[in-house]
Amino acid sequence: MAKTRLFILLACAALIAAAFFVFDLGQYLTPAFLKSRQAILEGYYAVNPWRTGLWFFAAYVAITALIPGAAVLTLAAGAVFGLVAGTLIASFASSIGATIAFLISRFLLRDAVQSKFGDKLTAMNKGVEKDGAFYLFTLRIVPAFPFFLINLLMALTPLPTRTFYWVSQVGMLAGTLVYVNAGTQLAKIDNLRDILSPGLVLSFTLLGIFPLVAKKVIEVIRTRKVLAKWRKPAKFDRNLIVIGAGSAGLVTAYIAAAVKAKVTLVEKHKMGGDCLNTGCVPSKALIRSAKLIAQLRRAKQFGFREARVDFDFADVMERVQRVVKTVEPHDSVERYTALGVECLAGEAKIVSPYAVEIKTAAGTLTLTTRAIVIATGARPLVPPIPGIDSIAYYTSDSIWRIRELPKRLLVLGGGPIGAELTQCFARFGAHVTLVDMAPRVLTREDEDVSAMVTQRFRAEGVTVLTNHKAKQFIVEGDEKILLCESDGQEVRLPFDALIFALGRIANTQGYG
Repeated sequence: MAKTRLFILLACAALIAAAFFVFDLGQYLTPAFLKSRQAILEGYYAVNPWRTGLWFFAAYVAITALIPGAAVLTLAAGAVFGLVAGTLIASFASSIGATIAFLISRFLLRDAVQSKFGDKLTAMNKGVEKDGAFYLFTLRIVPAFPFFLINLLMALTPLPTRTFYWVSQVGMLAGTLVYVNAGTQLAKIDNLRDILSPGLVLSFTLLGIFPLVAKKVIEVIRTRKVLAKWRKPAKFDRNLIVIGAGSAGLVTAYIAAAVKAKVTLVEKHKMGGDCLNTGCVPSKALIRSAKLIAQLRRAKQFGFREARVDFDFADVMERVQRVVKTVEPHDSVERYTALGVECLAGEAKIVSPYAVEIKTAAGTLTLTTRAIVIATGARPLVPPIPGIDSIAYYTSDSIWRIRELPKRLLVLGGGPIGAELTQCFARFGAHVTLVDMAPRVLTREDEDVSAMVTQRFRAEGVTVLTNHKAKQFIVEGDEKILLCESDGQEVRLPFDALIFALGRIANTQGYG
């Protein structure tokens, strides 16, 4: 049965397409053709208004149901029948034609699609059953997708036919009114000077801004729907509450305070977040020290016979912390308090769209606010590789505690963080092995950049192993070993210290 319906659909579509092109029916759906026949249509309408309206209505319904291209008929409705009558005819004809297309698609395709892809469409079907009318209204009022395609696709869902009709009737009304109004102005063009008439300019302006206005209306409706179950306070304690005092949170709070907003900034760890304490600042300080050593080793390239440096790795890491301490006042509570930001140390939980509960050392308080910004950053990804529980490891957050340079360092991950730490520790004298399951390091960069970095790493003594998938950690005596798989073969990689640099996970849990 399903195959028979599909055959009927394809046959009808082929016949309609053939007729459309063989008889050049497209010429009758252009503004130029309608303009050339405008006088005839107006004359016939003046003599036979009801018959003209019924024939036009029937043609509109048929075209909407069978082929795309009804928009030009909406313009024609305005040109021939005027704003009021044209809107009534186009509105009902378009909705009825769309419903007929909906029913044809449902009869021929829905059973076959649902039987073949039903398991993959379960979530979509549930969404349509719950909010199908709103989804369709959104698609109707914002003309971002072809209406003919919407008619066919919505038929494949559980949306009831009566719901499809009335939502289409209401949702397309505003757009129909704008197009019909444009048609009334197009009918008044007799020469090139009329193109710049105020009425026509206004009509085309409405056509241009309608999608933007419709989109904004939809956003307002969605927002009100989401917020309907919470009571909006008559008065707010704050204009803005920012959760997280990292780079994003600090900038947000600063800008809000600069425009005299009442701002509260909440941080449960350290002001400055990852950038100051474990990211940008310490990593660049470490890179600077490592770069100096690399330059001294290339002394002959700069005209020096020899250059040497004697260092203790612990001193280098202490310098990194001094750099952090130097920058720290710029992100401090004292500075932001002076800028007009209320800074609270504690844990924040969003209890409603208008309120945040904050647990501090002094107790718990709840503040109402007009807006909330979550700027809580991310944490290192540590995958559950078998054996990881028996191995001590570092991440980009904890590596700054290290004070002894490892002889054999294993870095898992060839992204930006892994690449930075790999080169730094190699330049300090560690034997570094960089492992990545991808075919190359820095996969987000161009291939030639990745190749240049790999070549530089190997020239500096780094072992770069791509296409190696970490499978298990084991301990044999005092030896820690990573077992990898590459080209179907097991590879054993002994190491003294391990850094996970496999990306980061957004901190989104525990905020309400």
